[in-house]
Amino acid sequence: MSRRVIIDCRDFPNEIGCTLLISGNKKEVLNAAVRHAVEEHGHQDTPELKRQIKSLMKNEKEIIHKKTKKGNKK
Repeated sequence: MSRRVIIDCRDFPNEIGCTLLISGNKKEVLNAAVRHAVEEHGHQDTPELKRQIKSLMKNEKEIIHKKTKKGNKK
């Protein structure tokens, strides 16, 4: 089973205020995020863009676990 990752447009500087969140396996997320960056944000599909996107990917379980812990604190 592939580990799921997420990428959140809010973590990447953008002028349009995009809040898209993409999750899936690394390959799916990379492909979808590159298409989104090109089509919606006007970036060029380059190796540098792919490196930047990969560096912003986060393990989905870790993110969900952190949010759950924060939500349970009173």
